[in-house]
Amino acid sequence: MLHSCIALVVFAAAQAAAPASNGVQWAPLTPNQPAAAPAAQVTPAVRRSLPAGTQVSVTPLQEISSKHVKEGERFQFRVVNDVVENGVVVIPRGSMATGVISMQTGRAIGGKSGKFDVTFEKVEANGRVFPLMGTHRQEGKGNTVGALLGSILISGRSAVMMPGQIVTAMVKEQTDY
Repeated sequence: MLHSCIALVVFAAAQAAAPASNGVQWAPLTPNQPAAAPAAQVTPAVRRSLPAGTQVSVTPLQEISSKHVKEGERFQFRVVNDVVENGVVVIPRGSMATGVISMQTGRAIGGKSGKFDVTFEKVEANGRVFPLMGTHRQEGKGNTVGALLGSILISGRSAVMMPGQIVTAMVKEQTDY
């Protein structure tokens, strides 16, 4: 009976010293068992990309004339407006783009004006390369009429693209940024 009373007193003292568990059972840690760290919450990576077909407005850095260009020649263009996707400036104004002369005719006799096509290749921004697509055709305007030794000559004018002239290219494929 003495043993039962001592056991009851020890049990009551342990219960009084233990914090309220609210139904949770606590297991004592052994010296070699580390406490469990709370599980880290992993947030999924957000994939952000610029969709294909996004318009990019550009202007040439120098005058381009059908009298002087050759097919295959590359020219630099500057982006004139920020390209924004989901509130983020993906391609900032001032970024450099590249276009290549894909077709060219000089000034012609017989009233035909010169023309050339610029096919856009890429724009580089924030360490990324965004492939571009689209072709801009520049044509000479009007005809020139002249007389030479009694003959009347009608010739076309050269096509000229000047800095400040804004043309549009498009992003060729969805590109992550």
